[in-house]
Amino acid sequence: MRIIDAHNPVQRPRRLRAALNFAFSLTGAPRWFAALSAAFFTFATPANAAAPRFTFAVIANTMHSAADEAATQRLIDAIGRERDVSFIVYNGNLKGPKEACRDALYERRQALLETSRHPLFFIPGQHDWVDCGTAEAGGFDPVERLDLLRQTLFADSTSMGQNPIALTRESEVSRFRPFRENVRWQAGDIVFVGLNAPGPNNHYLTAGGRNGEFEDRVIANAFWLEHAGEYAKRREARAVVVFIQGDPDPERYERPDRFAWLRFAHSPRRDGFLEFKRSLVKLAQIFHGPVLVIHCDDEAASGGFVIDQPLRNDKGMLVTNLTRVAIAPHDRLNQWIQIDAELGRKPPFRVSVREVPKQMPMPTAQPVLTREVPAASMPAVPALGPASELPPLLQTPGEPQPDQQPRIPADQGGGAYGPPLSAPPAPPATAPRTPGAASGLNVPGGVPASSVQSGP
Repeated sequence: MRIIDAHNPVQRPRRLRAALNFAFSLTGAPRWFAALSAAFFTFATPANAAAPRFTFAVIANTMHSAADEAATQRLIDAIGRERDVSFIVYNGNLKGPKEACRDALYERRQALLETSRHPLFFIPGQHDWVDCGTAEAGGFDPVERLDLLRQTLFADSTSMGQNPIALTRESEVSRFRPFRENVRWQAGDIVFVGLNAPGPNNHYLTAGGRNGEFEDRVIANAFWLEHAGEYAKRREARAVVVFIQGDPDPERYERPDRFAWLRFAHSPRRDGFLEFKRSLVKLAQIFHGPVLVIHCDDEAASGGFVIDQPLRNDKGMLVTNLTRVAIAPHDRLNQWIQIDAELGRKPPFRVSVREVPKQMPMPTAQPVLTREVPAASMPAVPALGPASELPPLLQTPGEPQPDQQPRIPADQGGGAYGPPLSAPPAPPATAPRTPGAASGLNVPGGVPASSVQSGP
């Protein structure tokens, strides 16, 4: 299906009516004739036609070793046979945690992703750069490996795949020039956003000193989410979809405590996704339409995915126009998550698990990188201000926190809910490298369990 960029179709009838009124005023025709003509053409314009329908696929975490490459190739090829699919999102982890983070490995995996017939968007994940500092992954510097990804997999101004489409990178904003992995694109009336927010805790480090990489990325991600909300409003978009790899644990609501520093008792682990969740709350306030957040699930889901609305605002109230889809296919090499978008329908999204046909053969030829990806020069990180300029903590709510809404797996009725209500970081010492069929489930109220309901 063709990806379109709907600049402002709602305004087309207004412009047409104004043009007809002007034309008939020059000819002296009566006003009622001009109004009748404008009404006729208004009903004939595409703006009043049915909302566009399209489908996109989400896969993640498919390659843990070289033995998984052929099966991943078959998975991508199977999705490529689906004519209704508009694009694929590979939502993190193109390598396994025990694979060495060598340049040659990234090149080979990039070549595999480039074979996709559909446009493919890659979101960086935990194993792609965060875990590179472990001995099993080669003892690399994680930040240096992230810079390599920015210069290779994120060097182009288009998506991956044999039929790439244009996207916008946050690096186009001078202040956030290094953050090439944060992207935005539009399909139909939906704005899509990809962010670098990996597991297991958004790369929040507990060591002493300034956590520079984390702090700078928190500011960049917050800006990009807010910018996406304003962009969606200007384009009169009807939904916003956000992709991250890490599980932000949105059920975890922390009441801000301004006197926490006075307590000497052992405190729980600092939530590295705290600022990200507050940025999501702000996005849902800026953009009043449905907001869909898609991420990988750290827990196994019986139905292959979980749909719920667990995020709370500063008052402890659920953010009802924001819905979360946590994906966890049982068979990562033979299943993908399919999301059908039809904005004229309530709810506008339908989530299902699809499988690779059993009779589909396994490819034998190794993928070859056919598209030459130019190397992008990485400029110095601009001054982002000290850590004190991080987004402020939310105020302590004046009312007691209601009970947490439990996670509802897809096979237990999840998916139907009520109405919507710094100075640049110092470069770390480089560590030495080591050589070398849709799941249809019943939901109360008659809404399919695989449907996502967000917003009005």
